Amino acid sequence: MERDEKTLWNAKYAEGSHASLESDPLLPKAYQEWIASSEPGTALDVAGGVGRHAIWLADRGWNVRLLDISEVGVSLARKNATKLSHGAVEAEVSDLTRATDLGQQQYDLVMVFFYLQRELFPALISALKPGGYLIYKTYTEDQKKFSGGPSHPMYLLQPNELLRAFQSLRVLHYHETSKDKGTAELVARK
Repeated sequence: MERDEKTLWNAKYAEGSHASLESDPLLPKAYQEWIASSEPGTALDVAGGVGRHAIWLADRGWNVRLLDISEVGVSLARKNATKLSHGAVEAEVSDLTRATDLGQQQYDLVMVFFYLQRELFPALISALKPGGYLIYKTYTEDQKKFSGGPSHPMYLLQPNELLRAFQSLRVLHYHETSKDKGTAELVARK
């Protein structure tokens, strides 16, 4: 039986799971090193949940479009974004498993944290403006060594898979680790 992602994530957010607004450390690190010197622009937060990354970026003057399958997550993201004094977050419910087009050369930055849908890789590249940045971090097959997180291969990257998937972009940073959890992170520019 296929998992109903919408029901699963609505339940998780309703229970208070994944409610943190603290950004993953990769976002401020990548932002400081490569993006901060640019003027704030438009960004896409794919599977953005309650908005922790979208809000972090909007607080720096960016206009962010957040997509997530969960109505509960999107509602929380909208609520969390009302406290912003800079930028804006537009949050919308979207079943990304049915998405093939995220826009054409529309975003200065696209970010994906802990979501893996390989079929979206070309759409992520297409959504970036020339010179735009991609920040991507998710689980690798090394995650099976740890408790928590996904265990199904569909949600786990193979070694160097993320690097190969975006080889048409200029890779600025790539790192895989299996300390505390198995992850791969990529910062690249179109």
